Amino acid sequence: MSTHSKKDSGYEELLSVLQTARHRLEFLTPNDWMLIVDRSKRTIFKKGETLTQQGKQTKIVYLLARGKANVEAQPKSFIAQIGPGEVCGEMAFLENGVASATVTAESEVEVCAIEWSVLLDLFELFPHLGSRFYRSLAVNLSRRLRDLIAARQMVKV
Repeated sequence: MSTHSKKDSGYEELLSVLQTARHRLEFLTPNDWMLIVDRSKRTIFKKGETLTQQGKQTKIVYLLARGKANVEAQPKSFIAQIGPGEVCGEMAFLENGVASATVTAESEVEVCAIEWSVLLDLFELFPHLGSRFYRSLAVNLSRRLRDLIAARQMVKV
């Protein structure tokens, strides 16, 4: 796993994006973010590359720092577009299972990739971090479901 120097301006910019994005993991504290980012690996996906593949298990949660990615389920059904501050791979993490959707980079995407085992170790060391992380995921998933319901209702009208 890569570690980030606090002197690195990219590190500070990354923390700022993750902490202030509209659909961020909103209950995490600045300290929580530092712990997560410090134990993650910054990775770039080129346009068209796959972050998660429906039906496959990667054991990684991705936090988008830059760019946009499309979320689709088979058969080619567009679900959402996600961007900076948003997360993917979280449903497989929560269920200890496989990805429920395929996430593909719409543009070049920079992510903080954090392995499940690393997250679980952090939650064991810092139980309140785990609590805030899971609460944030629950709220985000609830919002996504509400958005999906609203979109489908608009189509019917």
